[in-house]
Amino acid sequence: MAETVTPEVGELTYDTKRDRVGEVMGNQAGRVLLRLFGGGVEWEANPDELRPAHANERLRARVNEMDTRRF
Repeated sequence: MAETVTPEVGELTYDTKRDRVGEVMGNQAGRVLLRLFGGGVEWEANPDELRPAHANERLRARVNEMDTRRF
């Protein structure tokens, strides 16, 4: 069994349960606090359900954030 690695604050992480990328905002009681890149409501995730976001997922999150700022 692989060891669970808790992502660092500020990292873009892919939440496999929710099928979306989130920015790590903190860690609390064994859970990871995430929010959409650029802002939004935070959600909690189990570290076992997270993986580092791939380059294309990080890019998509940044483009979505830029589009949101435009409107």
